[in-house]
Amino acid sequence: MKPRWLFADQLGPHFLDSPDQPVLLVESKAVFRRRAFHRQKAHLVLSALRHRATDANTRLVRTETYAEALTEPVSVCHPTSRAARALVQRLPDVEMLPPRGFVTAPHDFVSWAEGRNHLRLEDFYRFARANHDVLMDGGEPTGGRWNYDADNREPPPRRMDVPEPPAIAEDDIDAEVRADLDRWERDDGIEFVGNDGPRRFPATRREALARLRHFVQHRLPAFGPYEDAMLAGDPWMAHSMLSPAINLGLLDPLEVIHRAEQAYRDGSAPLNSTEGFIRQILGWRDFVWHLYWYFEPEYRAANELRARRELPKWFAELDADAVGARCLSDVLKGVRDHGWVHHIPRLMVLGNYAMQRGWRPAAVADWFHRCFVDGYEWVMTANVVGMSQFADGGRMSTKPYAAGGAYVNRMSDYCKPCRYDPKVRTGDNACPYTAGYWSFLARHEDALRANHRMRRPLQGLHRLDDLAVLVEQEAARGSRAP
Repeated sequence: MKPRWLFADQLGPHFLDSPDQPVLLVESKAVFRRRAFHRQKAHLVLSALRHRATDANTRLVRTETYAEALTEPVSVCHPTSRAARALVQRLPDVEMLPPRGFVTAPHDFVSWAEGRNHLRLEDFYRFARANHDVLMDGGEPTGGRWNYDADNREPPPRRMDVPEPPAIAEDDIDAEVRADLDRWERDDGIEFVGNDGPRRFPATRREALARLRHFVQHRLPAFGPYEDAMLAGDPWMAHSMLSPAINLGLLDPLEVIHRAEQAYRDGSAPLNSTEGFIRQILGWRDFVWHLYWYFEPEYRAANELRARRELPKWFAELDADAVGARCLSDVLKGVRDHGWVHHIPRLMVLGNYAMQRGWRPAAVADWFHRCFVDGYEWVMTANVVGMSQFADGGRMSTKPYAAGGAYVNRMSDYCKPCRYDPKVRTGDNACPYTAGYWSFLARHEDALRANHRMRRPLQGLHRLDDLAVLVEQEAARGSRAP
C-alpha cells in the first residue's frame, strides 16, 4: 500500500484507506515565509502536524518546500487549494485521489448547479439535506420546515448560561512549537500577526472529539436562538468552536452532523438549534468549498463594486486599541488575541466595515485567510469576495450584507456604552457604521438599482436631508480608525 501524504488540513482517519496505512507528513517552512499568518494559527497547524506524527506508521519530514520531501511514490487526497493541486500535479509519482473531508461529492454539486442562473445556499442546502437524508422524515424535512432562521435571530441575553468549552492542556509538543516560532521570528525573519497565547483549539483527534461531545451535550441547545447575536467580552457564546478542528481534518463533517441530529432525535437538543448548526456544515461549509472549484480561478479577483482602497495599517496589524468604535475594537481584539470570532462579527462588523469603506476585496480575503485559525483559501474566497464584500455582483448572494448601527445595536450589547450613537449619521458622535452604510449606498446606487432587495434602502437614501454632508464626512474620514 502506498504511503498517504496528508496535508496539514487532512489529519483525520477518514483521509486514509485503512488504519495501518503508512502516512507521510510534510512541515514546509516556505509556507510561513510567504504570508504573515496569525501567530496562534501557525502554532495550531504545526502542533496538529507534530501531534499527528506521533501516531504509528507516520513519518514527518521538516523541510523548506514540499517537493524536497517527496522521494517515493505516494497517494494524496485532492488538496484544498488550486496552488496545492497544481503542485501535486507537477510532482512525479504522486497519485491524486478524489477529495475527502466534505459531504457532497463534486459531481453531485456540478449536476445540481448546472443550468441555474443563480447559485443560492438555501437551494443547495435543501438538495444536500434530501440527498444525504439529514433531518428528513421520509421525503419531507423534519418538523415540516427546511429553515428555522426565524427562530434563530434573538438579540443577546445579558449573559450566556452555558459552560465553557473544555480547556486545552498544552504539552511538550506545544512548547517545542512555541520555541520554534520564536526562533523563526528572531533568526529567520518570518513574520506573524496577532498575539501569542495558550492554544485554545484542538490539535489532536482526541481533543476534537472531546470538544464535539461537550458542544452537543452542553452548548447545542442554546446555540440556535442566539447564533446571530454578539456579546462584548464573550467571544464564544454558545458557538461550537469546531471549525478549526473540522478544517484541519480532525473531524469528519458527517460525524459532526450525525452527532447533532442524534441529539435532536434523542430529545436533548431543540430542532431550531440542531437545524441551524447543521445548515452551517452540510449547507454553508460544503457550499463555499464547491463554489471555490466551480467558479473560474479569476473569481477571487472579482471586484464588481470597484473597491480599490488598501487595508489601513491599524486594521492589517490588528491594532484594536487604536479603534474607538466599541464593536469594531472588541471584535478586532478577538482576532488579535484568539485568531477567532464567530460568523456574525466576521460578516457584520469586520466585513461590513471593509465593504462600506471600499477596501480591495482580494486584500480583505487574504487578511481573513491569514488572521483566522480556521481560515484557508477555499474558505475565504466565496465567504469574503462573494458574500461579505459583494464583489461578484450577486453570483452567490441576493444582496450586499451592508448594515448600519441599528443592526449592531439590535443584535449586540455594544452600542449603549459606545462613544458613537447608532442613530446619528453626521457629526462627532456619528456611528461609523450608520454613516458608512448611507455613504456606501450613495457611492453604489447605480450598481445596486436593479437589485429588488435594495429598492427600499435606496428610496430611503434620497429622503436624507444631510446626504451631501454625510458623503463629504466619510470621504474625509479616509483610512483613519473610527
